[in-house]
Amino acid sequence: MADNKPRARMTSFDVAERAGVSQSTVSRALAGSNAITAPTRAKVMKAAEELGYVVDERAARLRKGKAGAIAVVVIKRREEAASDINPFYFSLLGSICAAAAAEGNETLVSFQSEEDEFFGKYEERGQADGVIVIGTTVNAAAWEYFRELASDDRAVAFWGSPYEELEWVRSDNYEGGMLAAQALLDANCQRPAYLGALDSPQQQFRERYEGFEAKLERAGQTPIFQMVDENLDRENQGRAGIRALIESGQTFDGLFVACDSIALGALEELQRHGISVPSQCSIIGFDGIRAGQHSSPPLTSIEPDFDLAGSMLVHNVLGEGASAERRVPVRLLDRGSVKST
Repeated sequence: MADNKPRARMTSFDVAERAGVSQSTVSRALAGSNAITAPTRAKVMKAAEELGYVVDERAARLRKGKAGAIAVVVIKRREEAASDINPFYFSLLGSICAAAAAEGNETLVSFQSEEDEFFGKYEERGQADGVIVIGTTVNAAAWEYFRELASDDRAVAFWGSPYEELEWVRSDNYEGGMLAAQALLDANCQRPAYLGALDSPQQQFRERYEGFEAKLERAGQTPIFQMVDENLDRENQGRAGIRALIESGQTFDGLFVACDSIALGALEELQRHGISVPSQCSIIGFDGIRAGQHSSPPLTSIEPDFDLAGSMLVHNVLGEGASAERRVPVRLLDRGSVKST
């Protein structure tokens, strides 16, 4: 009859007995201490392998006062489903998780939108060594909560914060605006327009416009500005913005749109009005979201270096960043919605 009793879990004392050393020697050897000679370390490792002993990394970190984890809070709009958030944040979240893992840390992820569910005190609970906050800036209550949390000298880092005094990481939005302007100039666009907002808590929108405007003005052009209605979801902002631009009677042959999700709605509306992209109007978004690969035509975008963005945020929250203000490099991701010349 098979013995179904669970096997007793091996401990460092069992390894010490098998290797013929003290338990403290086992602990130091498995921790990589230089005080342990190579032959002794080899003997301990062999005993541990024979017994199937595995170091409890979490327990080891907690003994050192470290949780070995980073909490990531994704702020949503109120009553918004997690599946409906800007796809950009899923790409950024993946990069953060990969960067944390590369540093030997796990990630705890939560989606928060309602005031009665805001939580960021992971350090106090011993669950994480710091908190990274990403997500929409239109949820003012959420950002105010995490702003206050950070003011208590906790380890908190932010992506695209609406508050300049916080420890933030951001795309190089100004440079991205200049890249977009240059791409439209290279496509011989004579009436370029910007679709976005200037007085939004999304400070990156203003920075993108400023870079776009500066580059065009150097070339002797003044961009048309079309405000979006931030009470709408992103794609409907794009649709409504294009309708307003067409109804204004202003002619345009190039568009730089504040973000890809708005740009995808704008692209659909252009086509609904019979405006061919890119032959009649070139269009560029910002964020490099994967959904842009599948539009018709595929959406050209300004893309941040996601891997670097995740790494910067992780190093920043762990106190390893050289500066609280970090700009992530961007590049033009040419997919086909800008006219070739």
